[in-house]
Amino acid sequence: MIEKIGRNCIIGDHAELGENVELGHNCIIEDGAVLADNVVIDNNVIVRKGAIIGKDSFIGANCIIGEKQITACNTKKEVSSKLTIGEHALIRSGSIVYENSLIGDYFQTGHQVTIREETQIGNHVSIGTLSDIQGHCVIGNYVNMHSNVHIGQKSQIDDYVWIFPYVVLTNDPTPPSEYLQGVHICSFAVVATSAVILPGIQVDEDSMVAAGAVVTKDVKKFEVVGGNPAKKISDIRTIKNKITGENAYPWRYHFSRRMPWEDIGYMEWANSCNVAEMDETTLF
Repeated sequence: MIEKIGRNCIIGDHAELGENVELGHNCIIEDGAVLADNVVIDNNVIVRKGAIIGKDSFIGANCIIGEKQITACNTKKEVSSKLTIGEHALIRSGSIVYENSLIGDYFQTGHQVTIREETQIGNHVSIGTLSDIQGHCVIGNYVNMHSNVHIGQKSQIDDYVWIFPYVVLTNDPTPPSEYLQGVHICSFAVVATSAVILPGIQVDEDSMVAAGAVVTKDVKKFEVVGGNPAKKISDIRTIKNKITGENAYPWRYHFSRRMPWEDIGYMEWANSCNVAEMDETTLF
């Protein structure tokens, strides 16, 4: 049942709308789209056929949810498509999410984010304003990307990764070519502002890519790399917080906002979840 509907909305006869759904003005909800309970859609939004939006989600103005990929545009024929967005999503105005992707719960974007087809995104992921996920990517849980980030096709980003503004993950070792190699960012890694990571590179766990680095070789565990081309400049475990003077890394022991261990600390959370942890002597 629609709680509120704006002017000039078009709702397909076979669209499914849950309880307390709200639609702004000029919205188009195509046949086969599904809006779960308590979904709020702002003005001028298109939700295409096959798109499923989980309960308690908010879609900002001028978004397209379930945009058609190039195959459908070129052939002008119906193709099988499906997009699932989990519960409690917050997708801000101007964002476009393509069909044939799977996005988990508590997903959040800034404004004018593009997420291309065949992308898998876990739970509690945040993607900043003007960022571009180029499709055929796998992104884990609790990943945070700031604004203007470009993620090339075939990238893999594991859980608990931080990617700061203007980072580029490339994928073509001999541009232009048809042979793409995605970048792999492992759990708990940090990629700082304006870093560029070349195709096929792996950035290992608990490492850091410094601001402005151009990474041409794999980054090992606990390494801090910087420069062009990037070279090891430090061990991340030696870095101190400039304000407190205490160890700053591995960051999960010192930072918890919006993480599953918020308010209880990483170790207590890890123990409660039986998360495997390395020997303490390897950490500090």
